[in-house]
Amino acid sequence: MRRKALIAAVTGFIGCSAAAPLAAQNYPVKPIRFIIPFPPGGGTDLFGRLVGQKISEAWGHQVIIDSRPGAQGSLGTAQAARAAPDGYTLLLAQTGPFTINPFIYKNVGYDPIKDFNAVSLGTEQPYLVVVHPSVPARTLKELAALARTQPGKMSFASSSSIAQLVGELFKLVTHSDILHVPYKGAGGAAFDLLAGNVDLMFSTPTASMPHVVAGKLRALAITSTSRNPNLPDVPTSKEAGFPEFEVTGWYGISVPAATPRDVILRLNAEISRILALPDVKERLDSGGLSASPSSPEQFEALIRRDYERWGKVVKTIGMSAN
Repeated sequence: MRRKALIAAVTGFIGCSAAAPLAAQNYPVKPIRFIIPFPPGGGTDLFGRLVGQKISEAWGHQVIIDSRPGAQGSLGTAQAARAAPDGYTLLLAQTGPFTINPFIYKNVGYDPIKDFNAVSLGTEQPYLVVVHPSVPARTLKELAALARTQPGKMSFASSSSIAQLVGELFKLVTHSDILHVPYKGAGGAAFDLLAGNVDLMFSTPTASMPHVVAGKLRALAITSTSRNPNLPDVPTSKEAGFPEFEVTGWYGISVPAATPRDVILRLNAEISRILALPDVKERLDSGGLSASPSSPEQFEALIRRDYERWGKVVKTIGMSAN
């Protein structure tokens, strides 16, 4: 009887071991939830819905977009960290929740390094410095000078911790004092800027570029190393006189830790295929986003590098959630 029990145990173990890769080969067999930890209307929404739609079309299973805004992306990110590691919950990983929020919130609710497996980098994007037309400044230097003459009176909107960090960096390099006004999403921040309720915004191109093109907002600079071809007259921060004011954010896709490796690799291959599609690249480019697929290892290295980098910056400037 002991021999039979041993044979049964060994057979069961082999069966379980073989089930994991088999399940990965059959993946997916049901709808996939894609958590976007920000409200609709910004770059995360553009990227997430575009990728989700293409996965649905290719795999024949619905990708359900689950917007979970709050705490500058931390609430939705924390929910994803607690999801089952089976490949049926994806997270739109963003610079703020992964590399900044852990340093500005007392209890962010997750560990961006331990609680997630990286799948792929998705896009990289700089930030636009945009002002309401009533602001008399027409260059970044003029904006800095104006802010210094009115300490604490001008205000800037932000919809994420990375956007807030860009604003705090601007204050640091220009020795100015500008009031920070946080918003739950890029759409709400842009709406208040258009209404003149705030003076300026450090924005993803997706949220503000259409308003700049329409003449409703004025762009003073872009925080990339080169100009945006859709806004050729807008100088880089270096060209505008502030070389230390170069910042690039990113969007990517992560899954809960312990998700099967085969599932991660299948997702990675599909995302790389999607981001190479001409219509996808064109749609992202028009929103100021640059398609930047990567291997899981490359994305993991980027997360760790920015986690260390921005953690030091946050501590240096004393930034906190407000």
